[in-house]
Amino acid sequence: MKYFLIAGEASGDIHGSQLISSIRNHDAEAEFQFLGGDMMARAAGCQPMIHYRDMAFMGFIEVIKHLRSIMGFMRRAQKGIEAFKPDALILIDYPSFNLKMARFAHLRGLPVFYFISPKVWAWKEWRVKQIKECVDRVYSILPFETEFFARHGYEVQYVGNPTVKEIAQARGTFVSVGEFAARNGLDPHKPIIAIVPGSRVKEVRDNLPPMLEACSRHTDCQAVIAGAPSLDAALYASVMGHSRVPVLHGQSFELVAHARAALVTSGTATLETAILGTPQVACYRMNGSKLVYRFYSHLIHGKYVTLPNLIADEPVIPELLLHLCNADTIDSHLTPLLAASTQRRLMLDGYARMAKRLGTADCTDNTATGIINYLNEHNA
Repeated sequence: MKYFLIAGEASGDIHGSQLISSIRNHDAEAEFQFLGGDMMARAAGCQPMIHYRDMAFMGFIEVIKHLRSIMGFMRRAQKGIEAFKPDALILIDYPSFNLKMARFAHLRGLPVFYFISPKVWAWKEWRVKQIKECVDRVYSILPFETEFFARHGYEVQYVGNPTVKEIAQARGTFVSVGEFAARNGLDPHKPIIAIVPGSRVKEVRDNLPPMLEACSRHTDCQAVIAGAPSLDAALYASVMGHSRVPVLHGQSFELVAHARAALVTSGTATLETAILGTPQVACYRMNGSKLVYRFYSHLIHGKYVTLPNLIADEPVIPELLLHLCNADTIDSHLTPLLAASTQRRLMLDGYARMAKRLGTADCTDNTATGIINYLNEHNA
């Protein structure tokens, strides 16, 4: 069978590559076309129709500025689907773009599957109606989503979480902290503070400066930045200015695993850090405005924003959003995590409860099986 996938960011590229491999394990003759990145390209054996780095626009203003480009990408994707004639469209997060593609495919009778649902439980709850109308099956990677969708009269399947599998696989390649330090020119005797400032240009520009300032207060530690695969080294240099903090690309999991603590821009990376077992402070400054904070407070539903807290349904990690995210508040939470403190122990205990809720199911295998079974049943 033929599968068309759409992923619009770095995390989607990782998860999409795993799903492609799982589909191929069950369907050796599978053919793929996709919007995504280099990891999906390696798994599919072909290049993306559009690379996700060209589509990674963030925030209302940035989207408006690039609206013509976004509409052009959408038209190219639609033409690609019509030319490829797939048996299924598989969407991976990226909701503003993907829900429009879901409607396009649904109106043409093409089965639509969503792997990694839009976060409608946090905001834009009205999108549930679009999902119910245009998506045949949702394969959820967050255990609390099944209950949320059930309240809206829509059944979704929790298949497990891909980050659990990805990190389990990655752990087998990790070297000792001494070897890691030697390989990257780090001081093997200084504890590492991992800085994970996001995968988009705006995230790095907004979050990296206060993260660096907080780290600079801990001269007995060494800060190391996890470079995003889609971002150029020149971006980090321009944001750092005179600071000389190493940037490691392609080693994010291992960097975080070897760190004493981490400063992490809110997103999938907070979950990755929790599964790796490294205490963290979640940061999301954006423009730091109190007015914007109040605005988003009315839009966002629920008690928490970060995935570890949402999954555990308790405040496992601190969430420093917008104007609350500054060097002083970051450091007030970071300092106790660097020591053998009560805060550090409680966070690690919370990680254990979160991991229990996530389970260890192979989510991409479960999703691949679900999609193939659905297509076989409806094509019989």
